[in-house]
Amino acid sequence: MSTAEATHDVAVIGAGIVGLATAKALLERWPQLRVCVLEKDARIAGQQTSHNSGVIHSGIYYRPGSLKSEFCVRGRDALVRFCEEHEIPHELCGKLIVATREEELPRLATLAERATANGVRGHELVGPERVAEIEPHVRALRALWVPSTGIVDFTLLAEAYAGIVREAGGELLLGAPVESSWLTGGVRYVRAGEEERSARLFVNCAGLHADRVARRLGARTPVRIVPFRGEYYTLRPEREEFVRGLIYPVPDPALPFLGVHFTRNIRGYVEAGPNAVLASAREGYRKRDVNLGDVWEIARYGGFWRVALREWRTGLNEVHRSLRKSVFVRDLQRLIPEVRGEDLTTGGSGVRAQAVAPDGALLDDFLIERTEAALHVLNAPSPGATSSLLIGEHIASMAGEMLGLAA
Repeated sequence: MSTAEATHDVAVIGAGIVGLATAKALLERWPQLRVCVLEKDARIAGQQTSHNSGVIHSGIYYRPGSLKSEFCVRGRDALVRFCEEHEIPHELCGKLIVATREEELPRLATLAERATANGVRGHELVGPERVAEIEPHVRALRALWVPSTGIVDFTLLAEAYAGIVREAGGELLLGAPVESSWLTGGVRYVRAGEEERSARLFVNCAGLHADRVARRLGARTPVRIVPFRGEYYTLRPEREEFVRGLIYPVPDPALPFLGVHFTRNIRGYVEAGPNAVLASAREGYRKRDVNLGDVWEIARYGGFWRVALREWRTGLNEVHRSLRKSVFVRDLQRLIPEVRGEDLTTGGSGVRAQAVAPDGALLDDFLIERTEAALHVLNAPSPGATSSLLIGEHIASMAGEMLGLAA
Protein backbone atom coordinates (compact mmCIF):
# COMPACT_ATOMS: atom_id res chain seq x y z
CA MET A 1 0.00 0.00 0.00
CA SER A 2 1.34 3.47 -0.85
CA THR A 3 0.75 6.73 0.98
CA ALA A 4 -1.77 7.69 -1.71
CA GLU A 5 -4.06 4.97 -0.39
CA ALA A 6 -4.39 6.47 3.09
CA THR A 7 -8.01 7.19 4.01
CA HIS A 8 -7.17 10.80 4.94
CA ASP A 9 -4.60 13.35 3.93
CA VAL A 10 -4.47 14.82 7.44
CA ALA A 11 -5.83 13.49 10.72
CA VAL A 12 -5.86 16.03 13.56
CA ILE A 13 -5.85 14.45 17.01
CA GLY A 14 -7.74 16.60 19.53
CA ALA A 15 -10.83 18.75 19.04
CA GLY A 16 -9.81 21.53 21.36
CA ILE A 17 -9.49 25.06 20.09
CA VAL A 18 -5.99 24.55 18.61
CA GLY A 19 -6.87 21.29 16.86
CA LEU A 20 -10.03 22.76 15.36
CA ALA A 21 -8.23 25.93 14.29
CA THR A 22 -5.65 23.74 12.56
CA ALA A 23 -8.28 21.70 10.70
CA LYS A 24 -10.03 24.93 9.72
CA ALA A 25 -6.82 26.48 8.38
CA LEU A 26 -5.95 23.35 6.39
CA LEU A 27 -9.34 23.21 4.67
CA GLU A 28 -9.44 26.94 3.99
CA ARG A 29 -6.03 26.83 2.32
CA TRP A 30 -6.42 23.48 0.53
CA PRO A 31 -10.16 22.65 0.16
CA GLN A 32 -9.33 19.42 -1.67
CA LEU A 33 -7.71 17.85 1.40
CA ARG A 34 -9.38 14.94 3.17
CA VAL A 35 -9.24 16.06 6.80
CA CYS A 36 -10.60 14.38 9.91
CA VAL A 37 -10.45 15.37 13.57
CA LEU A 38 -10.24 12.58 16.16
CA GLU A 39 -11.46 13.49 19.66
CA LYS A 40 -11.45 11.16 22.67
CA ASP A 41 -14.32 12.93 24.45
CA ALA A 42 -18.00 12.82 23.52
CA ARG A 43 -17.95 16.56 22.77
CA ILE A 44 -15.55 19.08 21.32
CA ALA A 45 -13.55 21.49 23.48
CA GLY A 46 -14.29 19.50 26.62
CA GLN A 47 -10.96 19.91 28.38
CA GLN A 48 -8.68 22.96 28.56
CA THR A 49 -10.74 25.00 26.08
CA SER A 50 -13.98 24.81 28.07
CA HIS A 51 -12.16 25.37 31.38
CA ASN A 52 -10.36 28.47 30.07
CA SER A 53 -10.70 31.79 31.90
CA GLY A 54 -11.98 33.38 28.69
CA VAL A 55 -9.37 36.14 28.47
CA ILE A 56 -8.33 37.52 25.08
CA HIS A 57 -4.70 38.28 25.83
CA SER A 58 -2.92 41.23 24.26
CA GLY A 59 0.68 39.95 24.15
CA ILE A 60 2.39 41.93 26.90
CA TYR A 61 3.93 39.12 28.94
CA TYR A 62 5.92 37.26 26.34
CA ARG A 63 9.59 37.47 25.43
CA PRO A 64 10.05 39.51 22.24
CA GLY A 65 10.88 37.22 19.34
CA SER A 66 9.15 34.20 20.88
CA LEU A 67 6.31 32.36 19.15
CA LYS A 68 4.02 33.50 21.96
CA SER A 69 4.75 37.17 21.33
CA GLU A 70 4.44 36.77 17.56
CA PHE A 71 1.23 34.72 17.58
CA CYS A 72 -0.56 36.46 20.47
CA VAL A 73 -0.55 40.04 19.17
CA ARG A 74 -1.59 39.10 15.62
CA GLY A 75 -3.79 36.30 16.93
CA ARG A 76 -5.69 38.69 19.16
CA ASP A 77 -6.50 40.91 16.18
CA ALA A 78 -7.54 37.91 14.06
CA LEU A 79 -9.69 36.52 16.86
CA VAL A 80 -11.51 39.82 17.40
CA ARG A 81 -12.21 40.09 13.67
CA PHE A 82 -13.48 36.51 13.63
CA CYS A 83 -15.82 37.21 16.57
CA GLU A 84 -17.17 40.31 14.82
CA GLU A 85 -17.73 38.47 11.54
CA HIS A 86 -19.40 35.48 13.21
CA GLU A 87 -21.31 37.47 15.86
CA ILE A 88 -19.62 35.73 18.78
CA PRO A 89 -20.10 37.74 22.00
CA HIS A 90 -16.87 39.36 23.16
CA GLU A 91 -15.77 42.53 24.90
CA LEU A 92 -12.54 44.51 24.98
CA CYS A 93 -12.87 45.47 28.63
CA GLY A 94 -9.17 46.11 29.24
CA LYS A 95 -6.71 44.81 31.81
CA LEU A 96 -5.04 46.57 34.73
CA ILE A 97 -1.75 45.04 35.94
CA VAL A 98 -1.26 46.35 39.44
CA ALA A 99 1.94 47.00 41.39
CA THR A 100 1.26 47.20 45.12
CA ARG A 101 4.88 46.98 46.36
CA GLU A 102 7.98 49.00 45.52
CA GLU A 103 9.91 45.90 44.44
CA GLU A 104 7.28 45.24 41.74
CA LEU A 105 7.80 48.58 39.97
CA PRO A 106 10.86 47.52 37.92
CA ARG A 107 9.02 44.38 36.75
CA LEU A 108 6.03 46.51 35.78
CA ALA A 109 8.30 48.78 33.74
CA THR A 110 9.77 45.70 32.02
CA LEU A 111 6.25 44.58 31.08
CA ALA A 112 5.57 47.97 29.54
CA GLU A 113 8.80 47.66 27.52
CA ARG A 114 7.78 44.20 26.34
CA ALA A 115 4.38 45.49 25.32
CA THR A 116 6.04 48.13 23.16
CA ALA A 117 8.51 45.64 21.67
CA ASN A 118 5.70 43.19 20.87
CA GLY A 119 3.55 45.82 19.15
CA VAL A 120 0.75 45.96 21.73
CA ARG A 121 -1.31 49.08 21.08
CA GLY A 122 -2.67 51.62 23.53
CA HIS A 123 -0.98 50.48 26.74
CA GLU A 124 0.17 53.03 29.29
CA LEU A 125 1.75 53.18 32.72
CA VAL A 126 -0.64 54.97 35.09
CA GLY A 127 -0.58 56.32 38.63
CA PRO A 128 -3.07 55.94 41.50
CA GLU A 129 -5.49 58.60 40.24
CA ARG A 130 -5.89 57.00 36.83
CA VAL A 131 -6.12 53.56 38.46
CA ALA A 132 -9.04 54.85 40.54
CA GLU A 133 -10.79 56.02 37.36
CA ILE A 134 -10.39 52.64 35.65
CA GLU A 135 -11.02 50.38 38.67
CA PRO A 136 -12.30 52.42 41.62
CA HIS A 137 -11.83 49.61 44.20
CA VAL A 138 -8.19 48.89 43.34
CA ARG A 139 -5.33 50.35 45.34
CA ALA A 140 -1.96 50.55 43.60
CA LEU A 141 1.36 52.37 43.58
CA ARG A 142 1.35 52.18 39.81
CA ALA A 143 -0.27 50.04 37.13
CA LEU A 144 -0.07 49.09 33.48
CA TRP A 145 -3.35 49.72 31.64
CA VAL A 146 -3.87 47.50 28.59
CA PRO A 147 -7.17 48.40 26.87
CA SER A 148 -6.72 45.85 24.05
CA THR A 149 -7.28 42.89 26.40
CA GLY A 150 -10.75 41.36 26.33
CA ILE A 151 -13.02 38.45 27.17
CA VAL A 152 -14.84 35.79 25.14
CA ASP A 153 -16.32 32.31 25.50
CA PHE A 154 -13.69 30.07 23.91
CA THR A 155 -16.09 27.14 23.79
CA LEU A 156 -18.36 29.13 21.47
CA LEU A 157 -15.31 30.04 19.42
CA ALA A 158 -14.30 26.38 19.13
CA GLU A 159 -17.82 25.45 18.08
CA ALA A 160 -17.64 28.07 15.33
CA TYR A 161 -14.34 26.61 14.11
CA ALA A 162 -15.91 23.14 14.13
CA GLY A 163 -18.85 24.39 12.08
CA ILE A 164 -16.48 25.74 9.43
CA VAL A 165 -14.58 22.43 9.36
CA ARG A 166 -17.80 20.47 8.83
CA GLU A 167 -19.05 22.84 6.14
CA ALA A 168 -15.74 22.47 4.31
CA GLY A 169 -16.12 18.70 4.24
CA GLY A 170 -13.97 17.82 7.25
CA GLU A 171 -15.01 14.93 9.47
CA LEU A 172 -15.23 15.15 13.26
CA LEU A 173 -15.10 11.80 15.03
CA LEU A 174 -16.02 12.03 18.74
CA GLY A 175 -15.50 9.38 21.39
CA ALA A 176 -12.39 8.21 19.55
CA PRO A 177 -9.29 8.18 21.78
CA VAL A 178 -6.09 7.31 19.92
CA GLU A 179 -4.93 4.18 21.70
CA SER A 180 -2.29 2.77 19.37
CA SER A 181 -0.67 3.20 15.96
CA TRP A 182 1.26 1.09 13.49
CA LEU A 183 2.86 1.29 10.06
CA THR A 184 1.71 -0.91 7.18
CA GLY A 185 3.04 -0.54 3.65
CA GLY A 186 4.34 2.93 4.35
CA VAL A 187 1.03 4.18 5.81
CA ARG A 188 0.47 4.96 9.51
CA TYR A 189 -2.75 3.70 11.02
CA VAL A 190 -4.29 4.54 14.40
CA ARG A 191 -6.86 2.79 16.50
CA ALA A 192 -9.24 5.55 17.62
CA GLY A 193 -11.92 4.04 19.84
CA GLU A 194 -13.86 1.63 17.64
CA GLU A 195 -12.45 3.17 14.47
CA GLU A 196 -9.33 2.47 12.45
CA ARG A 197 -8.00 5.46 10.51
CA SER A 198 -4.97 6.13 8.34
CA ALA A 199 -3.51 9.40 7.09
CA ARG A 200 -0.59 10.79 5.14
CA LEU A 201 0.04 13.14 8.07
CA PHE A 202 -1.09 13.16 11.70
CA VAL A 203 -1.25 16.42 13.66
CA ASN A 204 -1.12 15.88 17.41
CA CYS A 205 -3.10 18.58 19.24
CA ALA A 206 -3.98 16.37 22.20
CA GLY A 207 -3.31 18.99 24.90
CA LEU A 208 -3.16 17.29 28.28
CA HIS A 209 -2.20 14.02 26.57
CA ALA A 210 0.05 15.41 23.81
CA ASP A 211 3.23 13.71 25.01
CA ARG A 212 1.50 10.32 25.27
CA VAL A 213 -0.03 10.64 21.82
CA ALA A 214 3.38 11.64 20.46
CA ARG A 215 4.88 8.43 21.82
CA ARG A 216 2.01 6.39 20.38
CA LEU A 217 2.81 7.91 17.00
CA GLY A 218 6.44 6.85 17.28
CA ALA A 219 8.00 10.10 18.54
CA ARG A 220 10.78 9.99 21.12
CA THR A 221 10.26 13.37 22.71
CA PRO A 222 11.81 13.69 26.18
CA VAL A 223 9.26 16.36 27.18
CA ARG A 224 6.49 15.34 29.56
CA ILE A 225 3.18 17.02 30.39
CA VAL A 226 2.74 17.82 34.08
CA PRO A 227 -0.80 18.98 34.97
CA PHE A 228 -1.35 21.99 37.21
CA ARG A 229 -4.85 22.73 38.47
CA GLY A 230 -5.99 26.33 38.75
CA GLU A 231 -8.83 26.86 41.24
CA TYR A 232 -11.22 29.80 41.20
CA TYR A 233 -13.66 31.52 43.50
CA THR A 234 -16.62 33.53 42.21
CA LEU A 235 -17.64 36.92 43.56
CA ARG A 236 -21.16 37.03 44.93
CA PRO A 237 -23.50 39.08 42.67
CA GLU A 238 -23.77 41.90 45.20
CA ARG A 239 -19.96 42.32 45.10
CA GLU A 240 -19.48 42.19 41.33
CA GLU A 241 -19.31 46.00 41.35
CA PHE A 242 -15.79 45.61 42.74
CA VAL A 243 -14.53 44.67 39.27
CA ARG A 244 -15.19 46.41 35.96
CA GLY A 245 -12.78 44.44 33.75
CA LEU A 246 -9.62 42.43 34.41
CA ILE A 247 -7.33 43.07 37.39
CA TYR A 248 -3.97 41.26 37.60
CA PRO A 249 -0.91 41.40 39.86
CA VAL A 250 2.61 41.85 38.52
CA PRO A 251 3.70 38.26 37.70
CA ASP A 252 6.83 36.46 38.86
CA PRO A 253 9.04 36.38 35.74
CA ALA A 254 10.59 33.07 36.81
CA LEU A 255 7.29 31.18 36.48
CA PRO A 256 4.76 30.76 33.64
CA PHE A 257 1.81 31.55 35.92
CA LEU A 258 0.22 35.00 36.30
CA GLY A 259 -0.87 34.90 39.95
CA VAL A 260 -4.40 35.17 41.38
CA HIS A 261 -6.44 37.88 39.70
CA PHE A 262 -9.99 39.08 39.00
CA THR A 263 -11.67 38.29 35.68
CA ARG A 264 -15.06 39.56 34.56
CA ASN A 265 -16.50 36.70 32.53
CA ILE A 266 -18.31 37.29 29.22
CA ARG A 267 -21.41 35.85 30.94
CA GLY A 268 -21.25 38.70 33.45
CA TYR A 269 -19.98 37.11 36.65
CA VAL A 270 -16.55 37.72 38.19
CA GLU A 271 -13.98 35.01 38.89
CA ALA A 272 -11.10 35.30 41.36
CA GLY A 273 -8.05 33.11 40.87
CA PRO A 274 -6.46 30.86 39.86
CA ASN A 275 -3.77 29.36 42.01
CA ALA A 276 -1.49 26.69 40.48
CA VAL A 277 -1.29 23.35 42.30
CA LEU A 278 0.00 20.03 41.03
CA ALA A 279 -3.00 17.97 39.91
CA SER A 280 -3.30 14.28 40.79
CA ALA A 281 -4.75 13.51 37.36
CA ARG A 282 -4.27 14.95 33.90
CA GLU A 283 -7.96 15.76 33.93
CA GLY A 284 -7.99 16.52 37.65
CA TYR A 285 -10.39 19.44 37.81
CA ARG A 286 -11.38 18.62 41.39
CA LYS A 287 -9.21 18.00 44.45
CA ARG A 288 -10.66 14.50 44.76
CA ASP A 289 -9.75 13.56 41.16
CA VAL A 290 -6.90 11.07 41.40
CA ASN A 291 -5.51 8.90 38.63
CA LEU A 292 -2.84 6.56 40.00
CA GLY A 293 -1.37 6.01 36.55
CA ASP A 294 -0.95 9.76 36.08
CA VAL A 295 0.57 10.13 39.55
CA TRP A 296 3.02 7.29 38.93
CA GLU A 297 4.05 8.78 35.58
CA ILE A 298 4.81 12.15 37.25
CA ALA A 299 6.69 10.44 40.09
CA ARG A 300 8.92 8.54 37.65
CA TYR A 301 9.89 11.64 35.67
CA GLY A 302 13.19 13.21 36.66
CA GLY A 303 12.25 16.54 35.15
CA PHE A 304 9.39 16.86 37.63
CA TRP A 305 11.67 16.28 40.62
CA ARG A 306 14.16 18.84 39.35
CA VAL A 307 11.50 21.54 39.08
CA ALA A 308 9.99 20.45 42.40
CA LEU A 309 13.33 20.79 44.19
CA ARG A 310 13.92 24.18 42.61
CA GLU A 311 10.44 25.59 43.25
CA TRP A 312 9.47 23.73 46.43
CA ARG A 313 8.76 26.91 48.35
CA THR A 314 6.42 28.23 45.63
CA GLY A 315 4.72 24.84 45.46
CA LEU A 316 4.07 24.78 49.20
CA ASN A 317 2.64 28.29 49.06
CA GLU A 318 0.26 27.27 46.28
CA VAL A 319 -0.92 24.22 48.25
CA HIS A 320 -1.36 26.40 51.34
CA ARG A 321 -3.49 28.83 49.33
CA SER A 322 -5.51 25.93 47.91
CA LEU A 323 -6.30 24.50 51.34
CA ARG A 324 -6.94 27.77 53.21
CA LYS A 325 -9.44 30.25 51.83
CA SER A 326 -8.11 32.95 54.15
CA VAL A 327 -4.72 32.81 52.37
CA PHE A 328 -6.44 33.08 48.98
CA VAL A 329 -8.43 36.08 50.22
CA ARG A 330 -5.31 37.75 51.61
CA ASP A 331 -3.66 37.63 48.19
CA LEU A 332 -6.77 39.00 46.51
CA GLN A 333 -6.85 41.84 49.02
CA ARG A 334 -3.52 43.05 47.67
CA LEU A 335 -5.50 44.05 44.58
CA ILE A 336 -8.86 44.99 46.13
CA PRO A 337 -8.60 45.61 49.90
CA GLU A 338 -12.41 45.56 50.35
CA VAL A 339 -12.79 41.89 49.40
CA ARG A 340 -13.75 39.61 52.28
CA GLY A 341 -14.02 35.85 52.54
CA GLU A 342 -17.81 35.99 52.69
CA ASP A 343 -17.82 37.77 49.31
CA LEU A 344 -16.51 34.63 47.59
CA THR A 345 -18.20 31.37 46.66
CA THR A 346 -16.52 28.28 45.25
CA GLY A 347 -15.99 28.58 41.52
CA GLY A 348 -14.69 26.42 38.71
CA SER A 349 -11.23 25.20 37.85
CA GLY A 350 -8.96 24.47 34.92
CA VAL A 351 -5.94 22.27 34.30
CA ARG A 352 -2.87 23.62 32.55
CA ALA A 353 -0.93 21.13 30.41
CA GLN A 354 2.55 22.32 31.35
CA ALA A 355 5.39 20.82 29.33
CA VAL A 356 8.46 20.08 31.46
CA ALA A 357 11.89 19.29 30.04
CA PRO A 358 14.16 16.59 31.52
CA ASP A 359 16.33 19.28 33.15
CA GLY A 360 13.29 20.59 35.03
CA ALA A 361 12.68 23.63 32.84
CA LEU A 362 9.05 24.73 32.59
CA LEU A 363 8.77 25.32 28.86
CA ASP A 364 7.56 28.86 28.38
CA ASP A 365 7.09 29.10 24.62
CA PHE A 366 4.90 27.17 22.22
CA LEU A 367 6.60 23.93 21.15
CA ILE A 368 5.74 22.23 17.86
CA GLU A 369 7.90 19.31 16.72
CA ARG A 370 8.05 17.31 13.49
CA THR A 371 8.56 13.56 13.25
CA GLU A 372 8.05 11.23 10.33
CA ALA A 373 4.55 11.86 8.91
CA ALA A 374 3.50 13.72 12.08
CA LEU A 375 3.45 17.13 13.76
CA HIS A 376 3.21 17.41 17.53
CA VAL A 377 1.97 20.44 19.49
CA LEU A 378 3.71 19.65 22.77
CA ASN A 379 3.23 22.97 24.55
CA ALA A 380 0.45 25.45 23.84
CA PRO A 381 -0.65 26.95 27.16
CA SER A 382 -1.95 30.50 27.56
CA PRO A 383 -2.15 32.42 25.26
CA GLY A 384 -2.86 29.36 23.13
CA ALA A 385 -6.58 30.06 22.88
CA THR A 386 -6.05 33.73 21.98
CA SER A 387 -3.44 32.70 19.43
CA SER A 388 -5.43 29.77 18.04
CA LEU A 389 -6.05 31.18 14.57
CA LEU A 390 -2.37 32.02 14.09
CA ILE A 391 -1.19 28.72 15.56
CA GLY A 392 -3.60 26.89 13.26
CA GLU A 393 -2.25 28.75 10.23
CA HIS A 394 1.34 28.07 11.30
CA ILE A 395 0.69 24.34 11.71
CA ALA A 396 -1.19 24.25 8.41
CA SER A 397 1.86 25.78 6.68
CA MET A 398 4.14 23.18 8.24
CA ALA A 399 1.71 20.42 7.23
CA GLY A 400 1.50 21.70 3.65
CA GLU A 401 5.29 21.72 3.46
CA MET A 402 5.49 18.13 4.72
CA LEU A 403 2.81 17.02 2.23
CA GLY A 404 4.48 18.82 -0.66
CA LEU A 405 1.55 21.17 -1.26
CA ALA A 406 1.90 24.53 -2.97
CA ALA A 407 1.63 27.47 -0.57
